[in-house]
Amino acid sequence: MKQILVISGKGGTGKTTLTAGFSSISKNAVIADCDVDAPDLHILLKPKILKKIPFYAMKIPVKDWSKCIKCGRCRDVCRFGAIDKNLNILEFKCEGCSACAFICPQGAIEMIDRRAGEIYISDTRFGPFIHAKLNIGEEASGKLVTEVKKIARQIAESENRDMILIDGSPGIGCPVIASLSGVDIALVVTEPTLSGIHDLNRIVEVARHFGINTAICINKFDINEENTRRIEKFCSKNEIPILGRIPYDESVVRAMIKLKSIVEFPSNEVAEEIKRIWMKLKLLAQNEDLHPI
Repeated sequence: MKQILVISGKGGTGKTTLTAGFSSISKNAVIADCDVDAPDLHILLKPKILKKIPFYAMKIPVKDWSKCIKCGRCRDVCRFGAIDKNLNILEFKCEGCSACAFICPQGAIEMIDRRAGEIYISDTRFGPFIHAKLNIGEEASGKLVTEVKKIARQIAESENRDMILIDGSPGIGCPVIASLSGVDIALVVTEPTLSGIHDLNRIVEVARHFGINTAICINKFDINEENTRRIEKFCSKNEIPILGRIPYDESVVRAMIKLKSIVEFPSNEVAEEIKRIWMKLKLLAQNEDLHPI
């Protein structure tokens, strides 16, 4: 089973649009959206949710006032100011360290699971789709990504599917690192802007650190050909293959308005380039001798 990840060093490069295009032409794949903080692949895939699984992250303290003797030790030991002068626990300040429960002489504080989000197992016109949503203000996004990938792998194995196609988070934070774990190749989507070039360098460094094979796709390459050449020079220097150069095309916007992937839209140059990129990407993912960059 191969795992292909689509990521970007910054938001807005077209990562999810490209993943949706791949989803429409992939065969026998499980699709996973690991952008759990701001998922949007479901907008184009229009999934039918089959199952919802609650996600629990860090534990939170709950006080039994019938046991509390108001000694104030919990407040004294809390480094985060999460217990007020009346010894009430302020959940929005709590970091779940458990110090208050440990120090309480009466055992009046218990650490309980807090529901931090939800995982969805869905079906789409392109096949099984695993996605999730982290509640506003919650942490542990990396843990949630790991759970999404775990379920995707289980479904792929049970249904004898030969590929997991993952839409990752933008940036270089915890959910991106969790998304990178165990993948066969990561396709980095970039754009010819100064911020795009800067963040391309950062995400490539992260992938290199974890020994992940990478390839590059330059989206809207023709909006600034000078910056496109800078990206090409960077890739050449670092021996990173460029799998494709997607032109700017308003048909991408029209396809999204229709809630379709660009590949499903009437014949256009972008769709043809995405198909070419997908064929190259599959070949790289299947090459066991491909060395980490």
